[in-house]
Amino acid sequence: MHADLLSGFVVALALIPESIAFSIIEDVDPKAGLYSSFIIPIIIAFAGGRPAMISAATGAMSLVMVTLVKDHGLQYLLAASVLTGIIQILIGLFKLGYLMRFISRSVVTGFINSLAILMFIAQLSEFKGADIEMYILTALGLGIIYFHIYLYLENLLCLHSFGLLLLHY
Repeated sequence: MHADLLSGFVVALALIPESIAFSIIEDVDPKAGLYSSFIIPIIIAFAGGRPAMISAATGAMSLVMVTLVKDHGLQYLLAASVLTGIIQILIGLFKLGYLMRFISRSVVTGFINSLAILMFIAQLSEFKGADIEMYILTALGLGIIYFHIYLYLENLLCLHSFGLLLLHY
């Protein structure tokens, strides 16, 4: 029970800024994002889920739906989201998940990378008229991220070299 409460608290803290950010990307009122981040986990709690299942708004959906919201309004976002859920339920009922094996890893990687690029481009408008402190903090955040990636790759290379050394002897 204690672990469930702690995990629920951590997820709630992560979902609040994420849902507001996705709302800003979609150019919708942040209240809509907060409502979705509250309603989706409640539905999943009653419908059931899996241990590794993501039950929150995703960047992929927010980037795909941004054009829909701008062209047709918020009403169509709800309809498209419900239709997406129905399609996912049908895929699950007919056990069509095995078809994902036919999508190559490079296609999935390209899709994820394009989402990252689109999210970055969507946030560029927030840089207009900002103070120098924001640029410094952004550069510091990117520096921390790239430093951790560098350390990870360096450790991976050391482990790989050590493994080759062991195989040689």
